[in-house]
Amino acid sequence: MMDWQALWLSVKLSGITVLVLIPLAILAGRALAYRQFVGKSWVEALIMVPLVLPPTVIGYYLLVGLGSQSWLGQWIEQVMGQQLVFHFSGLVIASVLVNIPFAVQPIQRAFETVPNDVRDAAACCGMSRLKILLKIELPMVWPGVLTALVLCFSHVLGEFGVVLMMGGNIAGETKTISIAIYDSVQSFDFNAAGTMSLVLLLFAVTALALTTSLSRRLGGQRGANHR
Repeated sequence: MMDWQALWLSVKLSGITVLVLIPLAILAGRALAYRQFVGKSWVEALIMVPLVLPPTVIGYYLLVGLGSQSWLGQWIEQVMGQQLVFHFSGLVIASVLVNIPFAVQPIQRAFETVPNDVRDAAACCGMSRLKILLKIELPMVWPGVLTALVLCFSHVLGEFGVVLMMGGNIAGETKTISIAIYDSVQSFDFNAAGTMSLVLLLFAVTALALTTSLSRRLGGQRGANHR
């Protein structure tokens, strides 16, 4: 049996995370691709930490740092009138932090492929930095942005550790599809767990296949235009 409420909550969380993270990742990826500064390697390493640090560890630090026992958590609760821990808004913050490397790295690598002479020529034509980004760079790095979008959406959809630590298991509020699968296994309902797992597997494979295909097409069209 499919837990549709948990699936919808996961899709909602994935969508909001992508909407928040991708624009920030474009700015961060562009800056890291074009600029050299002291401590850049440390910044890049910090961005990549969620790839090697267990999600439960990240969830623990968020739980401690944003919980009602911390000064930051108390201040947020006073301002918002709602604590972030065990609340959907807290899941959004946790998902954004955990998925930073999945968003920034593909976009940074895409910006690194943009020739400097293209940007210099656009600047010589009097185009502003914002116009260069919107009219020149984004059309060229679109495959990287698309890859980041799909990776983030898919990863959030299946995230378990940080979601459980930060949000717990509250139906309709923080119970995502991954937690629903865990609950089904705990209650020995393997049919429901298998059905929900299959849905996530098919979505992940389909999304990655479509992204790879589209990226190759866009890359081939871009290469043909440069000839």
